[in-house]
Amino acid sequence: MNAPDTLLTVTDLTVSYRARPVLRGLSLTVHRGEQWAVLGPNGAGKTTLARVLAGELGHYTGSVERTDTLAHHGIAYVCFERARALVDRDRKLDVSEFSADARDPGTRVRDLLPATAERDHWVELLGLGPLLERGLRYLSTGEMRKTLLASAILTRPGLLILDSPLDGLDAASQEKLHAALDALLASDQPVLLLARDPADVPAAIDRVLLLDDGRVAAAGERDAILAAPDTEALMLPPLPPLGALPPPPPGAPRAPAGAPLIALRDIAVSFDDTAVLAGVSWTFDHGQHCAIAGPNGCGKSTLLGLITGDNHKAYGQDVTLFGRRRGSGESVWDIKRHFGQVDTQLQLTFARGMRVVEVVTSGFFDSVGLYDDWGDSQRALAEAWLEALALGDLAAARFDDLSFGLQRMVLLARAMVKGPQVLVLDEPTLGLDAWHRRLLLRAVDHVAAGSDSQLLFVSHSAGDRPACINQRVDFVPGDGAFTVRVSG
Repeated sequence: MNAPDTLLTVTDLTVSYRARPVLRGLSLTVHRGEQWAVLGPNGAGKTTLARVLAGELGHYTGSVERTDTLAHHGIAYVCFERARALVDRDRKLDVSEFSADARDPGTRVRDLLPATAERDHWVELLGLGPLLERGLRYLSTGEMRKTLLASAILTRPGLLILDSPLDGLDAASQEKLHAALDALLASDQPVLLLARDPADVPAAIDRVLLLDDGRVAAAGERDAILAAPDTEALMLPPLPPLGALPPPPPGAPRAPAGAPLIALRDIAVSFDDTAVLAGVSWTFDHGQHCAIAGPNGCGKSTLLGLITGDNHKAYGQDVTLFGRRRGSGESVWDIKRHFGQVDTQLQLTFARGMRVVEVVTSGFFDSVGLYDDWGDSQRALAEAWLEALALGDLAAARFDDLSFGLQRMVLLARAMVKGPQVLVLDEPTLGLDAWHRRLLLRAVDHVAAGSDSQLLFVSHSAGDRPACINQRVDFVPGDGAFTVRVSG
């Protein structure tokens, strides 16, 4: 029986995934009036705990006791996976081909926001006013995150679980969300916030649960937990040594000498009646490593699609890639041979059960999965890249058994295995704790220094950039659309 001031009691919670413990004997009591953060590195078990509490995961031992109030009002869980599920649903239900104007916005932002007395307040606080009529499929990562947060708050849940709410937000959006979190934590709304970095735990949080490999490492007052030497030792252990980089495979494509790798001149892109990019000119030459930055929704993904062959809007415009004008008879696969790519969406699409060495080898074929024959030489090069990035011991492991951060490192090896001329890193530190961010950025600098691959590094955070960057492309508002400013 819960005490009168108890909201939630978890006792001896154990969760296993294919016989591998993910949570081990976890106990937690949340009282009314407390605001909690669950802190831990990638793979500590934070998401598993949140899924159990939200009722999404029922295979566990131990007990989870919810008060009648909590059971009645429910638990809202705001996370990246919910955003992806909503967008996937709208794509499946898209009826634009049957529409007179060939448009189907699908679920709009307005549709997700309950019409309560507080709606206008949260719309203004989160800057959602200009987005109300926009379909979810057309939101940036940060815009979607703010929309889901407002939607959850307005349902007045018994407990609101927020999974790394600042991830994927530009500086302006982070400032808005910080203000929203401060207001939320000062209210009577109980919050459980999942965090991968002590710096992401708001000052208004008063209690912290620290997880290490599924176990409770510490629990108590915020300041005491965050200041403890053991917390820093857990969150920032030493980095493993890197190995020598293998050479690119025979026949790796290279642009003609003297020709820039990428040249865009006065590019404009619109979708329906909305202008996204206008007057974009940029040259990316040999020896350059470029950081691409801009606010949520400015068109960074559109720009990447133009140069990697994923966006048909490049046709008929002055786009030259690796010495060849777009639309001059090349195929999309001719373009993609030059690129290696790492992004969160790719990470989430790999089939369960693939071995790490198989994931890396799939980079030879630009496939998600292995559908072509692969030989000893390809396996040897895949294993050499794993050794170079301090992942050699993981070659036989299952990809989906790894922490989120180690999966991202494996995808870096996958991107490099075919010896790409350009390595595209689209928000590569998104979802990583501080240790894995250091691990990845160090590996990226290692690649830049030891190979002839050049970087396109897309990131919202000024601090999350490798040291090798010597060119910047910043998106800036223009006349009704974004353009770019190139420096360095």
